[in-house]
Order: sequence, then structure tokens, then C-alpha cells
Amino acid sequence: MPRRRFLALSAGTLAGVCVGSLAGCVRWPRTGAVSAPMDAAGFHAARRHTRTMFGRIAYVERGSGPAALFLHGFPLNGFQWRGALDRLAAYRRCIAPDFLGMGYTEVADGQSCAPEAQVAMLVALLDTLQVERADVVANDSGGAVAQLLVARRPDRVRSLLLTNGDTEENCPPPALLPVIDLAQQGRFVDEWLGTWRDNHALARSTDGIGGMCYTDPAHPTDEAIETYFTPLLASRRSRDFAHAYAIALERNALAGIGPSLARSRVPVRIVWGSADTIFSAANPGFLDRAFGRSLGVRRLAGSKLFWPEERPDVIADEARRLWAAQGDQA
Repeated sequence: MPRRRFLALSAGTLAGVCVGSLAGCVRWPRTGAVSAPMDAAGFHAARRHTRTMFGRIAYVERGSGPAALFLHGFPLNGFQWRGALDRLAAYRRCIAPDFLGMGYTEVADGQSCAPEAQVAMLVALLDTLQVERADVVANDSGGAVAQLLVARRPDRVRSLLLTNGDTEENCPPPALLPVIDLAQQGRFVDEWLGTWRDNHALARSTDGIGGMCYTDPAHPTDEAIETYFTPLLASRRSRDFAHAYAIALERNALAGIGPSLARSRVPVRIVWGSADTIFSAANPGFLDRAFGRSLGVRRLAGSKLFWPEERPDVIADEARRLWAAQGDQA
């Protein structure tokens, strides 16, 4: 789908869109189809585990039909995507896993948590769930994993909705280096995440994850803080794997990926929070040029790194337009 046709589709309303190049007229409900909102209790109740060679992978699944895979940021977990799953479960089999070293995934002894290992884990998870291809939605370090998945296994990716995150020339971003340094000292989980879990007001302050990564001063919510950080603080083992996740980000996992992305025919849409202070403002333009089938960039003024959690309606609208642009009758 050429970019101008995608933009023509995006200009339509949710009441109904007709684009000549598509197989037919794409009709979306005027009010959207939103499942019952998922809170922390619902997230925990819905969580499943599947055993792989990488460990017991935690994931939440909602909906049916073609699969969509949601890749979270650091140091979050699949709960980041609860609002998007609420809005997209009517159109996709939505799967939100927890990465190795994050959330409620139980990592196998000696297992790497590097981005390349995350890709292999995701392929194993898709195999176990009998998913041949998925529409991928990714944020933050999950975006680096998504790019590697497109490069290494393009046969498993139907489309990619990419939000703020790494690029080949900005991986890791300089803002992450203090976190990596603390992780190498074994201090990051307790000194940052533990402090924020114990002091939610501090977590939401300008000195906490809220001020750094969210726009709304009410975020992250109390239940999000508990859901994100409690499993990482649960044991020495969970701390060690969380530190391993951060340490693995020190090396540029995307080095040399450019030719593979340029050759890729996977359609990619980029939506970028322009107030992000973690990743470079040049990243969305770089990504737009990097992918062989980029459908352009949308910039969200005032939004920071973890805007997908705050603005799930944008994720849902962009995902449905991207899927429809590929001829999907969602």
C-alpha cells in the first residue's frame, strides 16, 4: 500500500471508509468496539503461562481472529497495553507477552535477556500458540525487538505499528546509560523501582518515571506501579534477570540492520510522541526512511515515551487503519 493511499484511508472517519484500491468498503462502528476495561485484577486473572525452552512465558490474550502481538517497554510488562486490548479485541486475537526479565515471565536458568533472545522467544511463543503471522505493535525497547523480528523473521510479521523507541543510530539512547550503569552494579531495581513502588507520589513526580516518560501527572496509576514493579522486586532471581535485561541494552542490538529493513516489504506505520526526552527527536524520520514500506509518521505533540498507555484510542485507530490498508475488513 503506497503511503498516499494509506494517508487517504487515514483521512476517513471511523463511521466508514472507502478506498478504491481496497477490496471493498471498510466499515468501522461510529463509537468503536471496546471490551470491558481491563484493570489490574482482570490482567492478573487473564494471565497465562506457556512453557518454552526460554522459560515460562507470561502473556495475556483477548479476542479472536488474526493475531496481533503487543511488545511493551522497559521496565513495564504487558499491562501497558490494557487499553489497546480493550479497544482491539473485537478485531484481533490480541496477545501481550512479558519479555524475558520483565513482568511475570519466569526465565530459564542461564537464559539471555538480550533483544536477539527476545526475538527467538517470541517466535517460540507464536509457534506454541499456533500463530503463523501477527500484526505487531511495539513501544520503547520493544520497538528494537520488533525491528529485529522484521529483519530476522519477516514471514512472521504481517504489519508493524511502531511508536517511540530505538533506531540503528540511537540504540541505546544516552538517557538510558545511567540505568545500565546502576544495573551493572546490581542497584537499579531496588534503588529506582523499589523506591517508586514504595512512594507512588515520587514515581509520578518530575524525578520519577512519571515525569520522565508520561504526560498525564496521574500516570502511572497506583495499580500500574504495583503491577510493573512488584514482580521485579519479588526475589533475588527476579532482580538479577531485570538487571540482565537492562545490561543487555548496552550493546547496539540494531547495528547493521539497515539493509534488512530497507528490503522488507512489511508495511510499517510510525506514531511518535514529540515530547519524548529519552529518544532522539530525529528517530521517527530515521525510521521512516529506514523501512522499505513505511506508511509515514504521525507526531503527537506533548506526548512522551509511554504515550501508548495514556492514549490507547490513538493506538486503536492507527492499528485499525493500518490493518485496513492491507485489505483487512476489520
